[in-house]
Amino acid sequence: MKAVSYRTYGGPEVLEYGDRPMPKVGPDSVLVRVKAAAVNPVDWKTRSGYLDPMLDAVFPVVPGWDVAGVVVALGADTPEFQVGDEVIGYVREDFLSRGTFAEYVAAPVRTLARKPAALSFEQAAGLPLAGLTAYQALKATGTGEGDTVLVHAAAGGVGTMAVQLARHFGARVIGTASERNHDFLRSLGAEPVTYGDGLAERVRALAPEGVGVVLDLVGGGAVKTSPDLAAPGARLVSIADPEVAALGGRLLWVRPDAADLTALGHLAEQGVLTVEIAEVFPLERTADAHRLSEQGHTRGKIVVRV
Repeated sequence: MKAVSYRTYGGPEVLEYGDRPMPKVGPDSVLVRVKAAAVNPVDWKTRSGYLDPMLDAVFPVVPGWDVAGVVVALGADTPEFQVGDEVIGYVREDFLSRGTFAEYVAAPVRTLARKPAALSFEQAAGLPLAGLTAYQALKATGTGEGDTVLVHAAAGGVGTMAVQLARHFGARVIGTASERNHDFLRSLGAEPVTYGDGLAERVRALAPEGVGVVLDLVGGGAVKTSPDLAAPGARLVSIADPEVAALGGRLLWVRPDAADLTALGHLAEQGVLTVEIAEVFPLERTADAHRLSEQGHTRGKIVVRV
């Protein structure tokens, strides 16, 4: 099969396009013919070696955790799916080796759900990791009716999901973004504010008593400003900065969860969730997709079509 892989940690130039062996299908996995795979910041961070302290790498590594595709073969014990089923998945294992930037991936059924018919394969590929991250962060904070939620980096892949989900749960949403993305955030139901110097004053102008929930999707200075933005008893979650714990918040590492992913699929079918696509690349240009992601300024998802 054709795939993109790397034999050592490094920049985008270490990614190689070529032939790789077909993956073996375990008893609780299915073989998925990949139609599209989305790029996430974690893909280039793992490729660069940032996660080596926590995840073993079995080289050569095929990167990628997001997938949308079609089941073409079944493991010995996989009653959840049949050949021909269209699926989406956050196919993360406990080591780096068999990713989704390939023509085929062996995916444990615990990582998969049915593909929403309302979404194209490219859109569907952008749903799992970003959607699950936002969904699990909002569940962790108990976000609901009457809450005011501040989403840092609201126009990014996870941010757009968080805005839509929080609004669906009945919350008011304030989102940080560059001015060029303010109209886009308004279209999702958020109240945009420009990040950078003076952020606390701009947020307080919209929410004088402070916000009840803070979702940090970028890390660094965003976490450090949170005490100045939050109301007493506010709930704080970061997906990017361990220092959140010192502020009484929680660092969240998204988990594969078939039930959560199924719930997201239902919301997409109902039109509650849409997936914004920034750009689509062919598989052989995965390195260019990584380069674009590393710039950190895209709106929505970067997708590789297989």
